[in-house]
Amino acid sequence: MTDGHIHIERGPYTLDWIDRFVEAAVKTQTDEIGLLEHSYRFEEFLPMYTSVRAHSDYIDQWLHRKGGAASLDAYLKLIGRVREISYPVSVKFGIEVCYFEDYEGFVSDILRDRGLDFAVGSVHFVDGFAFDHKSEHWNGADVDTVYRRFFETSVKLADCGVYDGLAHPDSIKLYGHRPSFPLKAYYDRLAKSLAESGMYAEQNSGVYRRCAPTVALGMDAELIRSLKAHGVRLVSASDAHCPEDVGTYVAEALRLVEQA
Repeated sequence: MTDGHIHIERGPYTLDWIDRFVEAAVKTQTDEIGLLEHSYRFEEFLPMYTSVRAHSDYIDQWLHRKGGAASLDAYLKLIGRVREISYPVSVKFGIEVCYFEDYEGFVSDILRDRGLDFAVGSVHFVDGFAFDHKSEHWNGADVDTVYRRFFETSVKLADCGVYDGLAHPDSIKLYGHRPSFPLKAYYDRLAKSLAESGMYAEQNSGVYRRCAPTVALGMDAELIRSLKAHGVRLVSASDAHCPEDVGTYVAEALRLVEQA
């Protein structure tokens, strides 16, 4: 079993901290883990967030607290140290990058020749709207418009040629909002773009772990079927932010892929 999306941000860049994730993987019979950091953790990526900081005082203050808190050089040095050790599970390292249109070249330049195993793109902002931070941020939002723009933005991410995978492809549903129109055409369009770019998509259990009362586990079955029909590789992931959550609901999410 693979857990391809695990954040290490709540601990130091030490081998002892990595050991805790490896131990959790062994306990959950996980054969491969993908450890990563959010792009906003590194100062190099912060220029991308200018528009969303201007859009929301909440996000501006959030990034003031959390943005640039980690060192990319230190992260890369940790990766080098980990690669010198033989672990009972496969350990890979990457970065989850928030997608912003017109910053594709900017991101590509930062990621080039860094020696990362993977870079996964994610949509966390829709035209500046931080849809996945707090449920009350949806008050007054046009749900149909937000959904359309979410999937249009996801397709642009898939088409840009910068990323290896797409994180949590339909996380827009996390607080229970649903559009008034069917999503099949958007699912097919996204699946086609991912296939043409050779990207994988995550079957990610993290949104369910956060918002179980309002969202089902993993991707909608119809989206899974579209991805499978287009031959898109699906990678299981917990989106854990601590060792204790490694592998959580991953086996159950994989069964949903088989059943779709």
